[in-house]
Amino acid sequence: LLSGIFTRSANWLSFHPKRPWILTSLHNGVIQLWDYRMCTLIDKFDEHDGPVRGIDFHKQQPLFVSGGDDYKIKVWNYKLRRCLFTLLGHLDYIRTTFFHHEYPWILSASDDQTIRVWNWQSRTCVCVLTGHNHYVMCAQFHPSEDLVVSASLDQTVRVWDISGLRKKNLSPGAVESEVRGITGVDLFGTTDAVVKHVLEGHDRGVNWAAFHPTMPLIVSGADDRQVKIWRMNESKAWEVDTCRGHYNNVSCAVFHPRQELILSNSEDKSIRVWDMSKRTGVQTFRRDHDRFWVLAAHPNLNLFAAGHDGGMIVFKLERERPAYAVHGNMLYYVKDRFLRQLDFNSSKDVAVMQLRSGSKFPVFNMSYNPAENAVLLCTRPSNLENSTYDLYTIPKDADSQNPDAPEGKRSSGLTAVWVARNRFAVLDRMHSVRPDIPKDSDNFQAGFGSG
Repeated sequence: LLSGIFTRSANWLSFHPKRPWILTSLHNGVIQLWDYRMCTLIDKFDEHDGPVRGIDFHKQQPLFVSGGDDYKIKVWNYKLRRCLFTLLGHLDYIRTTFFHHEYPWILSASDDQTIRVWNWQSRTCVCVLTGHNHYVMCAQFHPSEDLVVSASLDQTVRVWDISGLRKKNLSPGAVESEVRGITGVDLFGTTDAVVKHVLEGHDRGVNWAAFHPTMPLIVSGADDRQVKIWRMNESKAWEVDTCRGHYNNVSCAVFHPRQELILSNSEDKSIRVWDMSKRTGVQTFRRDHDRFWVLAAHPNLNLFAAGHDGGMIVFKLERERPAYAVHGNMLYYVKDRFLRQLDFNSSKDVAVMQLRSGSKFPVFNMSYNPAENAVLLCTRPSNLENSTYDLYTIPKDADSQNPDAPEGKRSSGLTAVWVARNRFAVLDRMHSVRPDIPKDSDNFQAGFGSG
């Protein structure tokens, strides 16, 4: 957990691509701008009447877009701290609003069973996508292709081809909007957007659908408590697999931008992380009293945000700093299966020991014993029950060009730290602390003591 911000129920979240900011839209109609590093409220925007559900930062301009239960889409300039204009056309609650990554478009999904594409420069609706027969809970642009994915309570996920819209609105000699109806059909009978695929497989309403950033995959989450993975090509789309484990409605599901993982959250008060290749849960985070509603991934950093009944949390899935320990002028750290030593005075950085093979997980924690020149290295896999620690005595005459690989002693435990010259404490799987000493070691002859 990086930071927790407690406010009213957060309906949607959006990371700023460069600054340490996050927008949150609240059930009371307020939009808040937070600095998630400092956990401070920077600004708030209050013009919607009723809950605000959609929110999105523009990737280049100082803009964000919002959509609310007042049927209004608003485009804001956060530098000017005001709403620039309002887009009208939807006839019911607006669920999501997103900017296109390249074109001057906004995509909105609504309970009026339609999806609309707006040109925010001309401030007009350029296309209406119809076909769902229940509330449209989510609609998103594809990150690189002329596609839209939508999720609806009619139990379907739809993929739309909007290449016709791009050609008409952005190419030289394009057909002007005056000769087209608001549905995107012009006088010559060609359509700007057509349904490419209809994905059926959920047994209840679908709350969320999202494209994979680089692969032809879609993830969806629904009230049937399932997270489904779909694959598509030019001619068809089909269900690949289902991740089961949530025991209430799945509110949101997203692909990890850089790893083979899926994150989902639910009204069962949990966030789950799934291995895409194994289709199994690898991590679960829970809150005691708050249902989760939304997930957002930072476009560039290893950061995620989740909105719940009591506010939001910003978190990382894994630590980015290596395990290290400092003694005097020496820094010990692990890199590429070697224990290295950095002298602060001379800036000399050498490998002092090669670690034993057998663990594919990175070292999570390190504790150094200067009296015996020994280290405890703790690994922590996604399943904490399998956590282990290794005890090494660092060779006295280390060859930095060809360092030795001394035999380590491995035991189970969540973490271990030195508490005296000849004993250390271990946090075991039951989260109780036990004292320990190295067994069968010539270096440590003292008996057990209190940890």
